[in-house]
Amino acid sequence: MTLEQVLQLAKQLSLSDKVRLIEQLAPEIQRELPPNDSQPRRSLWGLCSDLGTAPSSEEIDEARRDVWANFPREDI
Repeated sequence: MTLEQVLQLAKQLSLSDKVRLIEQLAPEIQRELPPNDSQPRRSLWGLCSDLGTAPSSEEIDEARRDVWANFPREDI
C-alpha cells in the first residue's frame, strides 16, 4: 500500500477517528525518532553576537537620508 492510498483512506475517516489515529500514531513515531543529543540551541541574540553592536537609530536615519537624497521625486 502506498502513502497516497493511506492518505486517501485517512481522509475518509470521521473527525473523531482522525484524532484517534493521530493519538495512536504519535507515540509510535516519537519512539522511532532518534534521541535529541544535540546541544541546546543558541538564542538569536547569541547567533548575532559576533556581528558587533547594532547601528543606532540616528545612524539608520542618516543612511536612509543618504540613500534617498538623489531619488528622482518627479517619477513618483
